[in-house]
Amino acid sequence: MIGWPLNERTLRKLDADQHRMITLDLHGEAQSELMVSESGAYTMMVHHYHAENRGLRQWITNEVVPALRDGQLPFDDCTPHLSMLQWPGLSVSMLHWHSEPWIRLRDMPMLLAHPQMQVDARPHRLAKSWWRAVLPVSRLG
Repeated sequence: MIGWPLNERTLRKLDADQHRMITLDLHGEAQSELMVSESGAYTMMVHHYHAENRGLRQWITNEVVPALRDGQLPFDDCTPHLSMLQWPGLSVSMLHWHSEPWIRLRDMPMLLAHPQMQVDARPHRLAKSWWRAVLPVSRLG
């Protein structure tokens, strides 16, 4: 993806825990593939820096990693972590920190304009307060 071959020379720049061979099922046929971990992907982008890879790094950071982490066990509330809110036609990155969900301010116009976020703007008649409903019963005489 970064325009650099993943070969023996390239792998020497990665630690042993940053890559491994796995067997994938491709149309019923087992095929060995070299996989690189999240930290390995960032290491590769640092060692083989190209300005064009900025979009790739942002995509991995803001979309791929949060989507992969959504399937994991919940994180500690004291540690911030990312997840994705997904609707048909819309994905928004969300940060969870101190038991609070946070959405980037720059994502809000897109989120609020989405059809599923529209609310009925007609004024609603307010119901009587509970104390007003009880008041006539409690009056003396």
